[in-house]
Amino acid sequence: MKKVITYGTFDLLHWGHINLLKRAKDLGDYLIVAISSDEFNAIKNKKSYHSFENRKMILEAIRYVDEVISEENWEQKVSDVVDHNVDVFVMGDDWEGKFDFLKDYCEVVYLPRTAGISTSKIKDELKIVNG
Repeated sequence: MKKVITYGTFDLLHWGHINLLKRAKDLGDYLIVAISSDEFNAIKNKKSYHSFENRKMILEAIRYVDEVISEENWEQKVSDVVDHNVDVFVMGDDWEGKFDFLKDYCEVVYLPRTAGISTSKIKDELKIVNG
């Protein structure tokens, strides 16, 4: 079985997220999604609308996702790849080159982002609408 892993916050889920998850799943048989814990988001100075548990529940309901795990820190990626016997590590191409150190452990793939959509764009547009 070919295992794939990807990481993200996955807050305010949108079609760009779904597109990434579908393309990641197409690279293997089993997709693991590591989502930032609320504590890790605080370290990154990131605020999520949905809590970790709610984001986890939403992702577990998506047909492309086989398993959801928690991302607690930047350093855990190597141990996640090794501990979960991951074959392919996937991230959006806005992270191009940042995770090449994982090539010693698995294949690293950077997928093009879906044009025209991002969580940041949604948050910015909601600020405009709500003043």
